[in-house]
Amino acid sequence: MSTNMRLIEPVPHATGASRAPLKDHAPLYSQIADILRTHILQGAYQPNQQMPSESELMGAFDVSRITVRQALGNLQSEGLIFRVHGKGTFVSRPRAFQDLGSLQGFGTAMREMGYETHSKVLSVRTVTAPTRVVERIALSGRVTELRRLRFLNRAPISVDVSYLPLSIGQRVARADLANRDVFSVLENDCQVALGHADLRISSVPATAEQRDLLSVDLHAPILFIERVIHTSEGAPLEYEELYYRGDAFQFKVRVERQAAMP
Repeated sequence: MSTNMRLIEPVPHATGASRAPLKDHAPLYSQIADILRTHILQGAYQPNQQMPSESELMGAFDVSRITVRQALGNLQSEGLIFRVHGKGTFVSRPRAFQDLGSLQGFGTAMREMGYETHSKVLSVRTVTAPTRVVERIALSGRVTELRRLRFLNRAPISVDVSYLPLSIGQRVARADLANRDVFSVLENDCQVALGHADLRISSVPATAEQRDLLSVDLHAPILFIERVIHTSEGAPLEYEELYYRGDAFQFKVRVERQAAMP
Protein backbone atom coordinates (compact mmCIF):
# COMPACT_ATOMS: atom_id res chain seq x y z
CA MET A 1 0.00 0.00 0.00
CA SER A 2 1.39 3.41 -0.93
CA THR A 3 2.36 5.55 2.06
CA ASN A 4 0.50 8.57 0.74
CA MET A 5 -2.71 6.46 0.75
CA ARG A 6 -1.94 4.44 3.89
CA LEU A 7 -4.92 4.03 6.20
CA ILE A 8 -5.09 2.72 9.72
CA GLU A 9 -7.76 0.56 11.26
CA PRO A 10 -9.37 1.79 14.47
CA VAL A 11 -6.69 1.68 17.14
CA PRO A 12 -7.28 -1.36 19.40
CA HIS A 13 -9.16 -0.70 22.63
CA ALA A 14 -9.78 2.97 21.76
CA THR A 15 -13.44 3.93 21.95
CA GLY A 16 -14.39 6.19 19.08
CA ALA A 17 -11.10 5.80 17.20
CA SER A 18 -11.45 6.46 13.48
CA ARG A 19 -9.62 5.67 10.30
CA ALA A 20 -7.01 8.31 9.47
CA PRO A 21 -4.64 8.71 6.53
CA LEU A 22 -0.89 8.74 6.93
CA LYS A 23 0.69 10.84 4.20
CA ASP A 24 4.15 11.67 2.94
CA HIS A 25 4.25 15.28 4.13
CA ALA A 26 5.43 14.36 7.65
CA PRO A 27 7.35 11.45 9.19
CA LEU A 28 5.14 8.45 9.92
CA TYR A 29 6.10 8.36 13.61
CA SER A 30 5.08 12.02 13.95
CA GLN A 31 1.69 11.39 12.34
CA ILE A 32 1.08 8.34 14.52
CA ALA A 33 2.00 10.36 17.62
CA ASP A 34 -0.49 13.05 16.51
CA ILE A 35 -3.28 10.47 16.16
CA LEU A 36 -2.59 8.83 19.52
CA ARG A 37 -2.23 12.23 21.18
CA THR A 38 -5.68 13.19 19.89
CA HIS A 39 -7.18 9.98 21.30
CA ILE A 40 -5.58 10.70 24.68
CA LEU A 41 -6.64 14.35 24.86
CA GLN A 42 -10.18 13.59 23.71
CA GLY A 43 -10.57 10.90 26.36
CA ALA A 44 -10.56 7.77 24.18
CA TYR A 45 -7.74 6.62 26.46
CA GLN A 46 -8.37 7.36 30.14
CA PRO A 47 -5.67 8.20 32.73
CA ASN A 48 -3.83 5.06 33.87
CA GLN A 49 -5.43 2.99 31.09
CA GLN A 50 -3.05 0.63 29.31
CA MET A 51 -2.26 1.58 25.74
CA PRO A 52 -2.24 -0.95 22.88
CA SER A 53 0.98 -2.95 22.69
CA GLU A 54 3.72 -2.15 20.19
CA SER A 55 2.65 -5.18 18.13
CA GLU A 56 -0.97 -4.03 18.07
CA LEU A 57 0.06 -0.55 16.97
CA MET A 58 2.35 -1.99 14.31
CA GLY A 59 -0.61 -3.90 12.90
CA ALA A 60 -3.07 -1.02 13.23
CA PHE A 61 -0.77 1.45 11.46
CA ASP A 62 1.05 -1.03 9.20
CA VAL A 63 4.46 0.31 10.24
CA SER A 64 7.67 -1.04 11.72
CA ARG A 65 8.40 -1.43 15.42
CA ILE A 66 10.99 1.36 15.35
CA THR A 67 8.38 3.75 13.94
CA VAL A 68 5.94 2.86 16.73
CA ARG A 69 8.64 3.30 19.34
CA GLN A 70 9.55 6.73 17.96
CA ALA A 71 5.88 7.76 18.15
CA LEU A 72 5.54 6.49 21.72
CA GLY A 73 8.83 8.19 22.61
CA ASN A 74 7.38 11.52 21.49
CA LEU A 75 4.31 11.04 23.67
CA GLN A 76 6.40 9.97 26.64
CA SER A 77 8.63 13.05 26.34
CA GLU A 78 5.46 15.17 26.42
CA GLY A 79 4.36 13.47 29.62
CA LEU A 80 1.24 11.97 28.05
CA ILE A 81 2.23 8.33 28.63
CA PHE A 82 4.54 6.35 30.89
CA ARG A 83 6.04 2.90 30.62
CA VAL A 84 6.16 0.17 33.25
CA HIS A 85 8.85 -2.43 32.64
CA GLY A 86 7.31 -5.80 31.88
CA LYS A 87 3.75 -4.47 31.87
CA GLY A 88 3.44 -2.03 28.98
CA THR A 89 2.56 1.59 28.27
CA PHE A 90 -0.06 3.57 30.19
CA VAL A 91 -1.75 6.95 29.87
CA SER A 92 -0.44 9.54 32.31
CA ARG A 93 -2.63 11.58 34.56
CA PRO A 94 -3.13 14.94 32.77
CA ARG A 95 -0.95 17.73 34.07
CA ALA A 96 -2.28 21.25 34.24
CA PHE A 97 0.28 24.00 33.99
CA GLN A 98 0.75 27.62 34.93
CA ASP A 99 2.92 30.14 33.12
CA LEU A 100 5.54 31.62 35.43
CA GLY A 101 6.09 34.47 32.99
CA SER A 102 3.20 36.44 34.46
CA LEU A 103 2.22 37.23 38.04
CA GLN A 104 -1.22 35.68 38.25
CA GLY A 105 -3.23 33.94 40.92
CA PHE A 106 -3.60 30.18 40.65
CA GLY A 107 -7.39 30.22 40.53
CA THR A 108 -7.53 32.93 37.88
CA ALA A 109 -4.96 31.20 35.70
CA MET A 110 -6.68 27.82 35.91
CA ARG A 111 -10.18 29.16 35.26
CA GLU A 112 -8.94 30.94 32.14
CA MET A 113 -7.86 27.53 30.81
CA GLY A 114 -11.22 25.96 31.57
CA TYR A 115 -10.40 24.17 34.83
CA GLU A 116 -12.65 24.11 37.87
CA THR A 117 -10.85 25.32 40.97
CA HIS A 118 -11.58 26.17 44.57
CA SER A 119 -9.80 26.30 47.92
CA LYS A 120 -10.34 25.01 51.42
CA VAL A 121 -9.02 27.24 54.18
CA LEU A 122 -7.14 24.97 56.57
CA SER A 123 -6.27 27.65 59.12
CA VAL A 124 -5.86 31.38 59.66
CA ARG A 125 -3.64 32.26 62.60
CA THR A 126 -1.81 35.20 64.09
CA VAL A 127 1.74 34.02 64.75
CA THR A 128 5.18 35.38 65.42
CA ALA A 129 6.95 35.74 62.10
CA PRO A 130 9.17 32.67 61.49
CA THR A 131 12.85 33.34 60.89
CA ARG A 132 12.54 32.59 57.16
CA VAL A 133 9.80 35.22 56.82
CA VAL A 134 11.91 37.81 58.62
CA GLU A 135 14.83 37.02 56.33
CA ARG A 136 12.82 37.06 53.08
CA ILE A 137 10.55 40.08 53.53
CA ALA A 138 11.96 41.82 56.61
CA LEU A 139 8.65 41.34 58.39
CA SER A 140 8.98 40.77 62.12
CA GLY A 141 6.58 40.66 65.05
CA ARG A 142 3.06 39.30 64.67
CA VAL A 143 1.90 38.29 61.19
CA THR A 144 -1.06 36.51 59.60
CA GLU A 145 -0.44 32.93 58.55
CA LEU A 146 -2.89 31.58 55.99
CA ARG A 147 -2.93 27.88 55.05
CA ARG A 148 -5.08 26.64 52.16
CA LEU A 149 -5.64 23.41 50.27
CA ARG A 150 -6.14 24.12 46.55
CA PHE A 151 -8.28 21.90 44.32
CA LEU A 152 -8.18 21.48 40.56
CA ASN A 153 -11.19 19.77 39.00
CA ARG A 154 -12.13 18.71 42.55
CA ALA A 155 -8.81 16.92 43.14
CA PRO A 156 -6.29 18.27 45.68
CA ILE A 157 -3.37 19.88 43.87
CA SER A 158 -1.41 22.01 46.35
CA VAL A 159 -0.98 23.19 49.91
CA ASP A 160 -0.34 26.94 50.08
CA VAL A 161 1.06 28.72 53.13
CA SER A 162 1.12 32.53 53.07
CA TYR A 163 2.46 35.13 55.51
CA LEU A 164 1.21 38.71 55.42
CA PRO A 165 1.55 41.85 57.58
CA LEU A 166 -1.05 41.64 60.31
CA SER A 167 -3.13 44.65 59.20
CA ILE A 168 -3.43 43.37 55.63
CA GLY A 169 -3.66 39.71 56.59
CA GLN A 170 -6.70 40.31 58.79
CA ARG A 171 -8.54 41.91 55.87
CA VAL A 172 -7.54 39.10 53.53
CA ALA A 173 -8.77 36.52 56.06
CA ARG A 174 -12.29 37.99 55.93
CA ALA A 175 -12.57 37.49 52.16
CA ASP A 176 -14.12 34.51 50.36
CA LEU A 177 -10.85 32.64 49.99
CA ALA A 178 -12.64 29.47 48.90
CA ASN A 179 -13.31 31.10 45.54
CA ARG A 180 -10.93 34.08 45.33
CA ASP A 181 -7.18 34.39 44.96
CA VAL A 182 -5.22 36.34 47.55
CA PHE A 183 -3.88 38.47 44.68
CA SER A 184 -7.42 39.56 43.83
CA VAL A 185 -8.17 40.42 47.45
CA LEU A 186 -4.97 42.41 47.82
CA GLU A 187 -5.57 44.46 44.68
CA ASN A 188 -9.34 44.95 44.87
CA ASP A 189 -10.15 44.91 48.58
CA CYS A 190 -6.92 46.24 50.06
CA GLN A 191 -6.03 48.54 47.13
CA VAL A 192 -2.45 47.24 47.00
CA ALA A 193 -0.84 47.35 43.56
CA LEU A 194 1.29 44.25 42.97
CA GLY A 195 4.51 44.46 41.01
CA HIS A 196 6.64 41.32 40.72
CA ALA A 197 7.58 38.08 42.43
CA ASP A 198 10.85 36.32 43.20
CA LEU A 199 10.69 32.51 43.11
CA ARG A 200 12.80 29.57 44.15
CA ILE A 201 11.79 26.12 42.93
CA SER A 202 12.94 22.77 44.27
CA SER A 203 11.74 19.27 45.04
CA VAL A 204 11.08 18.11 48.60
CA PRO A 205 9.71 14.86 50.08
CA ALA A 206 6.07 14.94 51.14
CA THR A 207 5.44 15.17 54.87
CA ALA A 208 2.84 13.04 56.64
CA GLU A 209 0.38 15.96 56.59
CA GLN A 210 0.95 16.62 52.88
CA ARG A 211 0.51 12.93 52.15
CA ASP A 212 -2.92 13.02 53.73
CA LEU A 213 -3.98 16.34 52.17
CA LEU A 214 -2.69 15.69 48.65
CA SER A 215 -3.30 11.93 48.52
CA VAL A 216 0.33 11.07 47.75
CA ASP A 217 2.72 8.54 49.23
CA LEU A 218 4.81 9.54 52.22
CA HIS A 219 8.10 11.05 51.00
CA ALA A 220 6.80 11.24 47.40
CA PRO A 221 8.47 14.15 45.55
CA ILE A 222 6.58 17.42 45.97
CA LEU A 223 7.21 20.49 43.81
CA PHE A 224 8.10 23.24 46.29
CA ILE A 225 7.95 26.92 45.37
CA GLU A 226 9.10 29.67 47.66
CA ARG A 227 7.67 32.97 46.44
CA VAL A 228 8.05 36.57 47.61
CA ILE A 229 5.43 39.01 46.29
CA HIS A 230 6.42 42.66 45.91
CA THR A 231 4.27 45.74 45.51
CA SER A 232 4.47 47.91 42.39
CA GLU A 233 6.93 50.10 44.31
CA GLY A 234 9.22 47.12 44.91
CA ALA A 235 8.51 46.58 48.62
CA PRO A 236 8.22 42.92 49.74
CA LEU A 237 4.67 42.24 50.89
CA GLU A 238 3.87 38.53 51.08
CA TYR A 239 5.91 35.38 51.63
CA GLU A 240 4.51 32.11 50.28
CA GLU A 241 5.41 28.42 50.46
CA LEU A 242 3.60 26.39 47.81
CA TYR A 243 3.64 22.58 47.74
CA TYR A 244 2.34 21.06 44.49
CA ARG A 245 1.73 17.46 43.46
CA GLY A 246 4.60 16.76 41.10
CA ASP A 247 2.62 14.15 39.16
CA ALA A 248 -0.34 16.40 38.39
CA PHE A 249 0.98 19.92 37.84
CA GLN A 250 3.79 21.69 36.06
CA PHE A 251 5.03 25.21 35.46
CA LYS A 252 6.16 26.70 32.17
CA VAL A 253 8.20 29.77 31.38
CA ARG A 254 9.55 31.32 28.19
CA VAL A 255 13.18 32.41 28.36
CA GLU A 256 14.70 34.74 25.78
CA ARG A 257 18.36 34.34 24.86
CA GLN A 258 20.39 37.39 25.80
CA ALA A 259 22.71 38.92 23.25
CA ALA A 260 26.34 37.96 23.84
CA MET A 261 28.51 40.64 25.39
CA PRO A 262 31.13 42.05 22.97
